[in-house]
Amino acid sequence: MFNLTPAAKNILIINGIIFILTSGYIIEEFGLRYILSDNFKPYQFLTYMWIHAGFGHLFSNMLAVIVFAPILEKVWGSRKFFIFYLITGVGAGILYSGVNFFENYSLESKVRSYQQNPNPEDFRKFILEDSKEYYNQLYDFISGFSENPDNEEYIKESISISNTILRNNNDIPMVGASGAVFGILLAFAMLFPNMQLMLLIPPIPIKAKYLVLVYGLYEIWSEFNRMPGDNVAHLAHLGGMLIAYIILRYWKNKYGTYY
Repeated sequence: MFNLTPAAKNILIINGIIFILTSGYIIEEFGLRYILSDNFKPYQFLTYMWIHAGFGHLFSNMLAVIVFAPILEKVWGSRKFFIFYLITGVGAGILYSGVNFFENYSLESKVRSYQQNPNPEDFRKFILEDSKEYYNQLYDFISGFSENPDNEEYIKESISISNTILRNNNDIPMVGASGAVFGILLAFAMLFPNMQLMLLIPPIPIKAKYLVLVYGLYEIWSEFNRMPGDNVAHLAHLGGMLIAYIILRYWKNKYGTYY
């Protein structure tokens, strides 16, 4: 049986209660939006990390809290651990939003550029380079547009599609405690680098430092090789790890230890 510490237990309870109460409105209102969205609110930097999109999402994050958080909390104390958890979560959201701003700004520039001179080849390139997940469902339209490049209906529809893609990309709320959880993983690896952990699949032992290294490299690879339909905020995961590293290095420089 896991020996849950107070802060870890409260994190589980809060996330569980919010998950039970979660509705479309909760996600839409309190999930983290693109900072230039009409639906963005500053408090979303805090609220997004307590909301989860499905039981699997909740379970994977809270399992990490159950396994790793109590050990860190016993070393740091409940108050310090909970502050660490909040800072890594909020910090991950801020870093994600910063990168997301530049990505969305770039996408918006491409959409506006296309709309100044709409044509089949540029539309196909736009979909393939920036919206691969839409390519299959738009294949027939792209083929028809290529065969009728001067057709006003195709031109108008391509402009409408590009606007829809931009709007959808700009206004999808991000939710989940993954940024804070990845911060916990990084901190655990820095405090206990050689502790042996047992993987579930495959069931083999691995040192904490290597496990977190694999996680980090996977997140970097996934971000730069994003597959169609991948809606995981890999940058938020990496942001949580970066914030955790900065905090621990600050403590190390100030106190001589990671705590």
